[in-house]
Amino acid sequence: MLIIPAIDLKNNKVVRLFQGKYDQVKIYASDPIKYAIFFEREGAKRLHIVDLDGAKEGIPIHKEIIIKIAKNVNIPVQVGGGIRNEESINFYLSQGISQVIIGTKAVESLDWLKEVTKKFPSQIIVSVDIKGEKVSLAGWQEISKLSYLDFLEKLNEIKLFAVILTLIERDGTQQGLERNRLEKALKVSKHPIIIAGGIYNLEDIKTLIQYKNQGLMGAIVGKALYEGSLNLKTALRLINES
Repeated sequence: MLIIPAIDLKNNKVVRLFQGKYDQVKIYASDPIKYAIFFEREGAKRLHIVDLDGAKEGIPIHKEIIIKIAKNVNIPVQVGGGIRNEESINFYLSQGISQVIIGTKAVESLDWLKEVTKKFPSQIIVSVDIKGEKVSLAGWQEISKLSYLDFLEKLNEIKLFAVILTLIERDGTQQGLERNRLEKALKVSKHPIIIAGGIYNLEDIKTLIQYKNQGLMGAIVGKALYEGSLNLKTALRLINES
């Protein structure tokens, strides 16, 4: 099981939002490359980068800094935020990004998603961002009528690297892991799942370890690392010993 540090970018700075709200933002650093290098040195095997401005605007905004981050580390980097056409996918993958994350466009067109997964096998992750039981769109600014379990079921027929399940109400809150929706998703999805939202401390990591043989690939962790409630090295050691 992986612990995947998150680097969220807004105005070229490393930030965290509270429940995805763009007016509730905390800035942690002005140099995301330093954080990427630090996380790699601490033992991370993968990084999660989100272009928050891109997600909101519908087009990649932080392409230049994201590519610089990827070129300064030797671990896989997955990138999301505003990636809604084949041109953006091709750009990132051609520049050394390991996987791109599709959210809004995947909800809008499964046919399009099927086509790009054929062209870019094992390089597409779908982010299923949910509020309550429904899937969110457009950088979490809109809530669809689509049930996340129905959506996960539809994704089963498409070849993906993984699915990210983001619990929006928990994201950036440090409230701890919520097992209910994760367990439901693991039962429905045939894809490896990466959980995100609310992971706070070692107790949450211990809980997640129970699911590593049930389809859980890893967990994206952001605020807990930045605020110090979770130490990456300690968490990784715990996983390795389990």
